[in-house]
Amino acid sequence: MTLKSQLENDLKDGMRSGDETRKTTIRGVIAAIKLAMVEKGGELDDAAVLALVQKEVKSRRESIADAEKAGRVDLITSALAEIKILEAYLPAQMSEEELKTLTTAAIQEVGAALPSDMGKVMKVLLPKVQGRAANDQVSRMVRSLLENA
Repeated sequence: MTLKSQLENDLKDGMRSGDETRKTTIRGVIAAIKLAMVEKGGELDDAAVLALVQKEVKSRRESIADAEKAGRVDLITSALAEIKILEAYLPAQMSEEELKTLTTAAIQEVGAALPSDMGKVMKVLLPKVQGRAANDQVSRMVRSLLENA
């Protein structure tokens, strides 16, 4: 079963159970998927759908930061509930140690020694951590290891 069909089935389950948060969260993701399909002009593979789910999680994390500045506890609670729903569709996240090990291996693979080699490392590393670590987290790890090399 593809990730998209799993989302569609979970939307139906959310509608049957009357879970408004689940229903609206999954509807938003499905709408983003359909928009991306129209822009692409065809079906999306699971990797593209996964990237959209990650984008939705990131968007909600940013809205939490904005809600904290505004002192809106209700928005924070709502966004946290939506993140919890969306994270169920993401693969298990990597630990810092796992990420560091993969990053070190990628740095050695491309022979990077300077922070200016960051692009080469990221090109090799991102496909390996797809969906299991946020791109900004990967970027910070690569930058840190290259600066301390």
